[in-house]
Amino acid sequence: MMKNFLFIALFFSLFSCSKSETSEMVAIPTDKSTVSEKLLPESEAVALADASEEAPPTNNEPIAPKRIDTISKKLIKNGEMEIQVGDLKSAQKKTTESIKKFNAYVQNERFSNTDTQETLHITIRVPHKNFDGLINSFSNGIGSVISKSVNIDDVTEEYTDVSIKLANKKIYLEKYRDLLKRAGSTKDMMEIQEKIRALEDEIDVAEGRLRYIDDRVNLSELNLTLYKEKPRTSVTSKIGFGSRFVDSIAEGWNGFVNFFLGIISLWPFVLLIPVIIFIFRKWKRFRKAKKQ
Repeated sequence: MMKNFLFIALFFSLFSCSKSETSEMVAIPTDKSTVSEKLLPESEAVALADASEEAPPTNNEPIAPKRIDTISKKLIKNGEMEIQVGDLKSAQKKTTESIKKFNAYVQNERFSNTDTQETLHITIRVPHKNFDGLINSFSNGIGSVISKSVNIDDVTEEYTDVSIKLANKKIYLEKYRDLLKRAGSTKDMMEIQEKIRALEDEIDVAEGRLRYIDDRVNLSELNLTLYKEKPRTSVTSKIGFGSRFVDSIAEGWNGFVNFFLGIISLWPFVLLIPVIIFIFRKWKRFRKAKKQ
């Protein structure tokens, strides 16, 4: 009985040792980096580690476009107005009051005065929501509206396209910056820095384009022309006979004055006339005396 007990104890002892050895043989490291470090040369291990990192996508590995939140409608509204006024200064004053009322400002102003009319050209920038109100204020109480046009340009598609490309360029930029930190040679560093500079330039251009679109959307542009026709030269003005008679006398007098001044401008030639006459008479007397 005692022998049987010892035999059973020895059997279980041998079985436990065998199981322990099997467990030690199965416990092989499965981590890729550990395998690389233990089984591969140093250069190959580094290459495997670099390949495991997320790198900028190539033509074979396209990047998924970054999701852009829904962009509201981007509408650029511009307009032109031409108004004939009776008093240019009064019309300009009313225009200035309307510009202040609708939180607009004058971007450019140009005045011209010709023989036919006085003209004031004004370029106005006004908040998008106040555009219609400003035009209506000019249509009433300033003068007679000769022409008016409004143009609306939808740039939502362009804005969305530029925004998506900008977001993706920023992703590439961050990846190249990460690669720059892990660059192993001067050549690699220079190539990556060149990529970074090119991306930064493209990002600046895209951001500038978005700012420009936002400015054009937020502030509409209105080109306003105010003009006053001069009554004496206007085709539509009514000029009586008396006014025409006075104008004719004035034009005749001006013509006479111009003629007289023109003759006076020839005074050197007038002084030569007596000299020419004196010489001619002398020559004539000399010729007559010679014949005798």
